[in-house]
Amino acid sequence: MRATHAIVASAAVLSLVSLAAHAACEAKSPDHLVALIELYTSEGCDSCPPADKWLSRLAGTDKERPAVTRAVPIAFHVDYWDRLGWKDRFASAKYTDRQYEQMRRQRASFVFTPQVMLQGRDFGQWRAADDPTAAIATVNARRPRASIELVVEPQGTDAIVDVHVNVPDVRDRGRAVVAVALVQSKLSSDVKAGENAGKRLTHDHVVRQWRAGPAALDAAGETRQRFVFAIPADAGPISIVAFVEGAASGEVLQALSLPFCAPS
Repeated sequence: MRATHAIVASAAVLSLVSLAAHAACEAKSPDHLVALIELYTSEGCDSCPPADKWLSRLAGTDKERPAVTRAVPIAFHVDYWDRLGWKDRFASAKYTDRQYEQMRRQRASFVFTPQVMLQGRDFGQWRAADDPTAAIATVNARRPRASIELVVEPQGTDAIVDVHVNVPDVRDRGRAVVAVALVQSKLSSDVKAGENAGKRLTHDHVVRQWRAGPAALDAAGETRQRFVFAIPADAGPISIVAFVEGAASGEVLQALSLPFCAPS
C-alpha cells in the first residue's frame, strides 16, 4: 500500500513538473510597452566589439522585479563586411536587408556598423551612456498598441513557435508587420582575418533565424501564426523574440521575449 502511495505521489510530482515546464514555455506581453533594442554589427568590424559588449550588459528585465520585462535586445549580424577579409558565421543578407529597411524608414542615406536602434530609431547615445535605463523607462511609460502571446514547444531538432497577435486599433492594423526570431547568447568566434584578426569575440542576443511579414489580421484585429525554427548546433541559451511594428514607420507596437524550454 505504501509503495502504491509512493508511486501515486511520484506521478503527481512528475505531472506538476511537466505542467511547470509547459507553463514556462508560454508568455504574454505586459500591459506596458516593451522597448526593442536592435544592434547591427559584424565580426569583421573593429569598432563593433564595444557595441556587442554594451548589448550583452542589457538584462532586459527589471532589477527589482525580474519577472517584469523592460527591454528586448537583439543583434543582427550584417553580411556586407564578409567580403572584406572575414566571413561572419552569424551574418545573413536578410539581416542586411532589415538594416536597409530601417534606413529607408528613417529617410537616412546610408547604413553603418555598429548601429543601435531603439524602437526603430537610431540610438547613438549608447556610445556615451552605458546604462540606457532612462530611455527604456520612457518607452515603458507608454501603453502598447498590440498584444503578443507566445507558445514554444521543442520537437526533435526543431522549435515549434505559435504566435497570437492582437492589434486593437483599426488605424494600426492596415500595415502591421509581425516579426519572429530565434535568438541565442553565449556565442563566440576566434577571428582569424580582417580587422579583428587574432581576437576572440563573444556575442549575446544574436538573431540566428528570422521571419517577418504582413500580420494578415482578421476583422477582430487578430492573427495566429506558426513558425518552425531549427535548433542551432551551437551551445548557448536560446530565446524566441516576437514583435509587431508598423511597415511604413517601423514604430514598434509591442515586443516580447521567451526563453526556450529545452526538453529534459
